[in-house]
Amino acid sequence: MKIKVENSAKNTQILCGFVLEKSNKVLGLKKLDAKTSSAINQSLKDMEGKLGKLSIIPIPGKKPAQRILLAGIGKKEDITKDTIRYVSGKIAQKVRELKLKEFSIITPPNLITDQISSVSQITEGVKMSLYKFDKFKAEKVENSPDLTIIVSKSKKILQAIKTSEIIADGTIFTKSIANLPPNECTPTTLANFAKTISKKNKMKCNIISKLELKKKGFGGITAVGGGSKNEPKLIILEHNNGPKNEKPIVLVGKAVTFDTGGISLKPGQSMDEMKFDKCGGCTVLGIMKAVSELKIPINVVGIIPSVENMPGGESYRPGDIIKLFSGKTAEILNTDAEGRLILADALSYGEKHFSPKAIIDFATLTGACIVALGNNVAAIVSNNEKLTRKITDSSKKTTEEVWELPLTQDYMDMIKSDVADMKNVGIGRAAGTITAAAFLKNAIKDTPWVHLDIAGVAWTQGAATKEKSYNPKGATGFGVRLVLDYLQNLRN
Repeated sequence: MKIKVENSAKNTQILCGFVLEKSNKVLGLKKLDAKTSSAINQSLKDMEGKLGKLSIIPIPGKKPAQRILLAGIGKKEDITKDTIRYVSGKIAQKVRELKLKEFSIITPPNLITDQISSVSQITEGVKMSLYKFDKFKAEKVENSPDLTIIVSKSKKILQAIKTSEIIADGTIFTKSIANLPPNECTPTTLANFAKTISKKNKMKCNIISKLELKKKGFGGITAVGGGSKNEPKLIILEHNNGPKNEKPIVLVGKAVTFDTGGISLKPGQSMDEMKFDKCGGCTVLGIMKAVSELKIPINVVGIIPSVENMPGGESYRPGDIIKLFSGKTAEILNTDAEGRLILADALSYGEKHFSPKAIIDFATLTGACIVALGNNVAAIVSNNEKLTRKITDSSKKTTEEVWELPLTQDYMDMIKSDVADMKNVGIGRAAGTITAAAFLKNAIKDTPWVHLDIAGVAWTQGAATKEKSYNPKGATGFGVRLVLDYLQNLRN
């Protein structure tokens, strides 16, 4: 789809405007003839501006539009930084349903939300809502309609739209990889995606394969990946667009391309969803793609430990003791607690080789996170209040919601082992999200660090997931918009 800006509507197939709840006008719509105005007023009474409710009015004769679409945004006091994004997504899906080639959306005035925020939300909502994973369907979705945003042109407006397009594309890229089935996406596949985006965007890319992983002491990655014929990979991308001597931000993403649980085999029900156990790594790929295209003047490193966790003759076992990259040993009590093992290796490597100013990791790590927070909020566990506060601020701006969980010494004690430095599960089911994070904390010496457990939010999980127009069924791309906001603000 193409996106352009116009000061006013011109011969569009459908002109879309936002309506406040129980309002008698369409925000930003110029006065029309009496007959059209009467039809609009009646429709306004019928729809009442309820959030997400749409109403379409045909317009006869030569007018700025063939039809007008009214889109409710609810009460003014209830408008959030996600409202326009959500409703714009609903509009776009309706336009595609009508099989139109193009449409126009009137940007609401500043009294609703500032116009930079509005055009950004419109762009993101429209682009992401029109994404559909149809790679393996015989019948493909038709081309997405083009969008005209009705707003007063300025350099800031045009830049905001361009930036939002890149962010939306990064999120869609993340979704498109995360949605791939395990027979189409292995650790090698992810490595090839990384090579492609690095070449296109002039990033440094390094892939560490099985033999080198063993040689260099990545005991967690090699243990977890040992049971699969699809060999493990450690993927490293570098965006070096800041000062040479400036320490980078390191992003680490868990990418288990399929998780059977290994020897500690998962129940068969819903195991198909374990293709989404790579979402953390996919998020890092999407962020790195967008970071490079936005040309953010900072240094960012993306590290993705990728494995397939399978039972087999060379699988690691409950009772094994393995040595991690940090030099610490881990007693294996459950091979389905595999994500923390590969993340620990990647975190230690990132800290040792890049001496970063901060580390952020993403992982579909624990079912306990869903028990604690449900399917609409990610968990944060951190060793640094300042970094946590910045991520939380970006969460509020992007509406990718997070909630901090504590990490005290009591939790660290819960993963102590009698026969090794630590064990890979805590005590029963208690505080599973936190004890998993405690394991990760052992991999880091003193770098500010935030762990994001995205198990509940990385893909839509039935009725428990809040309906969002821009998150159709499947992977959500959670974390891309959140962390890009954080990275963009580092220079402000």
